[in-house]
Amino acid sequence: MGRYRQVEEIVKLMNTPERIRNTSIIAHVDHGKTTLSDSLLAAAGIISEQVAGQKLFLDSWELEQKRQMTVFASNISLVHEYKGVEYLINLIDTPGHIDFSGAVTRSLRAVDGALVVVDAVEGPMTQTETVLMQALRERVKPILFINKVDRLIKELKLTPEEIQRKFAKIILRINNLIEKYAPPEHKKDWQVSVEDGRVAFGSALHKWGLNLPHMKAKGISFKDIIDAYSGAPEDIGKKVEALSKKAPLYEPILDMFCEHLPNPLQAQPYRQSQIWPGDANSSVGKAMAKVDPNGPLLMCVTTIEVDPHSGVVAIGRVFSGAVERGKTVRLVTARQKGTIQQVYMSMAADRVIVDRVPAGNIAALSGLPSLHVGETIAEEGVETQPFEGLKYVSDPVVTVAVEPEDVKDLPLFDKVIHKLTLEDPNLHFRIDKESGQYLLSGMGELHLEVTAYRMQEAGLKVKISKPIVIYRETISRDYKGPPIMGKSPNKHNKLWVTIEKLSEGVIEAIKSEKISEMQTRDERQKLLTKEFGWSTDDARNLIAIEGTNVLVNRIKGRQYVEEVLDHIKSGFREAMYSCVLAKEPAYGLKVNLEDIMVHEDPVHRGPAQILPMTWRPIWCAFLLSEPKLLEPIMSFECKVPNDFVSPVISLLQKRRGRILDMVNEEDMVIVKAELPVAESFGIADELRSSTQGRAFWATQFSRWAPVPESMQADVIRQIRERRGLSPTPPRAEEFYEEE
Repeated sequence: MGRYRQVEEIVKLMNTPERIRNTSIIAHVDHGKTTLSDSLLAAAGIISEQVAGQKLFLDSWELEQKRQMTVFASNISLVHEYKGVEYLINLIDTPGHIDFSGAVTRSLRAVDGALVVVDAVEGPMTQTETVLMQALRERVKPILFINKVDRLIKELKLTPEEIQRKFAKIILRINNLIEKYAPPEHKKDWQVSVEDGRVAFGSALHKWGLNLPHMKAKGISFKDIIDAYSGAPEDIGKKVEALSKKAPLYEPILDMFCEHLPNPLQAQPYRQSQIWPGDANSSVGKAMAKVDPNGPLLMCVTTIEVDPHSGVVAIGRVFSGAVERGKTVRLVTARQKGTIQQVYMSMAADRVIVDRVPAGNIAALSGLPSLHVGETIAEEGVETQPFEGLKYVSDPVVTVAVEPEDVKDLPLFDKVIHKLTLEDPNLHFRIDKESGQYLLSGMGELHLEVTAYRMQEAGLKVKISKPIVIYRETISRDYKGPPIMGKSPNKHNKLWVTIEKLSEGVIEAIKSEKISEMQTRDERQKLLTKEFGWSTDDARNLIAIEGTNVLVNRIKGRQYVEEVLDHIKSGFREAMYSCVLAKEPAYGLKVNLEDIMVHEDPVHRGPAQILPMTWRPIWCAFLLSEPKLLEPIMSFECKVPNDFVSPVISLLQKRRGRILDMVNEEDMVIVKAELPVAESFGIADELRSSTQGRAFWATQFSRWAPVPESMQADVIRQIRERRGLSPTPPRAEEFYEEE
């Protein structure tokens, strides 16, 4: 406890929700979030002022320091005095790179406010829009810090008027995004402006910052700032240091947190309906709205860390009640009970043991079984709904085959993979049944590169293949013919199925877990009939979901159906998980069970009979519905000087890119395009060399789109050959059975 001199004050302030601010720092990669965090930590006495800006304290992992890039979200608590009152600020520094945007999504569930950091020269970039959209979707209130103002003076040599015009453009872009994505009731009052002090600007590297109230109070003008950066180099150093002493960066930022961001008592009532589907009038609902520390416990797990000493540590926001050591709790989604062994407060890479963390705070705890990110921890004996599923902006679209160099390391390999996929839900691991390969899927090349480094760090030597793109398989139209029949291998059982395309709305609802197998039948039926126009029968009889595909039971009045239904579900899952064109997952299919004939003797209706009887007619109907392969498409945004636009355009055209828009912004052009993931490997090096390093760009997953007709057969053949299958997919006739 002694290491952090504010711990006693923090524990005291935890019980005063009106003085708590839960906030996150969000931005595009390299816009200066972690450098800014250093100044805030120096103000709290956690690090010395001399090293602030260089230490990157919240990048506590060695690779983050080496690459100067945040990979993991990092939590820390600090105390700030504002207008004579002490406030507790629970701060989360988040990654900026799109490959780690899952960590941003998870962090935003735990906070009520966000500081958006924007590079003054680059302005709002693609990832700025993505993280701001994520924040507003979670009903998190934004404020703005314009960083690297020194670059406008030193590099661009702008006058005070030009600097102000530059700021106005950035603020307008941010406000347009708030207007676009904020909840309707906050589209106006969450707009940021210089006048009300919700916009600060400065240089995180040089440790100075101001907003309008601070400029007025300290008598500092834009001219004074420009003067600090003019003259001989040795004079500039002294003048900038003097500026950082007169206008330290932490003051306007921490003051803005206290004045303009909501406390849990203000935020939880309007966030509640967005993130928790439970009854607002239940005991849990009322306690959550009041942030009642004595109410029933409700906590949402947003981060998991596997610690060699403490085991699995869950970090998350306590919305109601309190977490205490020795308390028995219920894991709502996992449907298990457990006892909290230890309660902590997160301080970057450290954890400080505390007795209790009440509602309105971010807590860490250990000792619970079967934990996963997004889990709802609730009071034992109190019935409650789980929190809404976390909605990620991207899917894992790049895969590598991975295996230990030495077969003796298989137990370690298993242990390390389990740890990595538990800590990072955006990392997917599976074993390919056909080839026996271990496949690891991530958000992009960098995500998988960092994962490989973490394996190495754990003492595991692995062989990794070149990146493989993940595709999806779907149909172009609903199956139109009579139901397709499948027979069991012993010919004693028969099943008839049809297949349809799901609407985009239903697919999105499944992805965001608005529709899930965890819901009650009635909840699912209500949603599907009211929002998506399904018939009552189909909505009531949706019996399984696999990926973005659903199974509907339309069978009426047949015997022994219940006895084989679990086997049918397994057959459906197999057929969807590894579809027929290229053994890629199916996408957006509705499989309907129309009729069945089941043998009365259980010996004749085991899994070996029912599984093939299920997937064969599904694949037959699939192949008769104009099947197609979908490839992942990225949105691509590049900001480049006028002189280098043509190399960017020719690079995109060469890689099957499609230009959507080109916007002129002073002497820069913003090129917006779409690019298939399959064509994106190695684009970073090519862009750097063709633009002499002058291009700023960002990519993120956009959507699934059909592979061009001319390429489809070729792509399918390549995937099948890689998997050791025959080059051409089977024909529908191969699965068709006569009566």
